[in-house]
Amino acid sequence: MTHRFTVPMMLRTPSSSIRATLAENVRSYRKDHGLSQEELADLCELHRTYIGSVEREERNVSLSTLEVLAEALGVSVPELLTIRAEHDRKNAP
Repeated sequence: MTHRFTVPMMLRTPSSSIRATLAENVRSYRKDHGLSQEELADLCELHRTYIGSVEREERNVSLSTLEVLAEALGVSVPELLTIRAEHDRKNAP
């Protein structure tokens, strides 16, 4: 027997906490590498205003963009989506 579930069609958005974590981590890792928003955008082949909008929590970032950002920042996708310990932030290279 096959069960059919109906899911209401609505626009889904990520939780504000995961957007905030991503925004903070992109900003923090970018600064750790001494990159401007424009320089990071160039490395990722994204528009220069895109990085700022991610850091302001205005974007629902795709998985492929997460991969590009992570690669450019030298971290994994899970690291971008995980709250960094205060110790890590203070002792970042």
